[in-house]
Amino acid sequence: MKIVVAPDSFKGSLRAFEVGKIIQESLLKEIPNVQVELNPMADGGEGTLETLVYATKGKRFPILSSNPLKEQVTTEYGVLGDGKTVVIEIAAISGLTMVPLDKRDPLYTSTHGIGEVILKVAKEGYREFIVCLGGSSTNDGGLGMLQALGVQFVDEDNKEVPPFGKSIYKVKRVNFTTLDPIIHDCHFTIASDVDSPLCGENGATYIFGPQKGVREEHLEEYDQAMHRYASLIENHLGINAQKLPGAGAAGGLGFAFLLLNAKIESGSRIIAEATNLRNKLKGADFAITGEGQSDYQTLFGKVPSFVAKLAKEEDIKTVLLSGSLGKGYEGLYDHFMSCHSIATGPITLEECMKNAEALLANEARNIARFLKEISEERTRERIL
Repeated sequence: MKIVVAPDSFKGSLRAFEVGKIIQESLLKEIPNVQVELNPMADGGEGTLETLVYATKGKRFPILSSNPLKEQVTTEYGVLGDGKTVVIEIAAISGLTMVPLDKRDPLYTSTHGIGEVILKVAKEGYREFIVCLGGSSTNDGGLGMLQALGVQFVDEDNKEVPPFGKSIYKVKRVNFTTLDPIIHDCHFTIASDVDSPLCGENGATYIFGPQKGVREEHLEEYDQAMHRYASLIENHLGINAQKLPGAGAAGGLGFAFLLLNAKIESGSRIIAEATNLRNKLKGADFAITGEGQSDYQTLFGKVPSFVAKLAKEEDIKTVLLSGSLGKGYEGLYDHFMSCHSIATGPITLEECMKNAEALLANEARNIARFLKEISEERTRERIL
């Protein structure tokens, strides 16, 4: 029996590779002769860099940059196995988890560090970039990043605005002619499964602002400021980008990268192609995937639904094994053979995350037992 294990990370507790190894070990305990193809996944958020580097036998390198609060930190970038493509993960430079709870306010967080890393790496000779947009703490329309790359944003007094979200309220003029010339030679592929426009009820501020610290009563004015900021840039460059799908990703970083002629692609698809997932699925009997929490949003292009779609094309049944099953998970039964949560009995989120390894291993063994039974039943039917 061949089983492909292709999970996303369990955010805040287990990386995708760790999830996969635990499931693999549980399968081998119950089915010693099983062939397990381990294929860690990601969708552009936390863990995408690690997964791409692991899959392509690339390398990771430390680098200094500003964090979301403009404090110097050591972060990292990756270089794929081809030796020429750089991977930058927004969650590791301007990520939400890098900001203490009492300081989460996108008016005072910045994407400047992202531009710093891009410029440093470009000056080392790299020109091909994959930028993973998930998990940001920012909502500055990419202003900070663009400033780090040389773009000038000035207020009504003709003074450069600070590189924080609040500056989109103050920008009166913009100058892209000061963009560092090296950026014109760079090619950016954006890994993101967010297709939101920059502004409006489905845009960056309304959809993702609250989880980053935007208060409900400030959403409308913030969104309007973002629209004015973006329109100023569009008029300056003579282009239209704020309504394009993906412009609202990572608090408007999608918009900023579109200004740099970036291509926005499905993060799950990028990972699947880099890891050769489709070929690994050929000849498999089952696939197992999962994530931290599965709910109605899982079907909106997240890793499990993408894996299930590829598996279905190969006529393979997929099992969903996640940290928890949330609102609207019932709709997942149309796409997965079965849906499982690692939680056992009454348990808090904190307890579940603390004991994630043991809980995951336990439920993976349960799944292994019924997959073994299904396989043996199929064998008996063929013999008869």
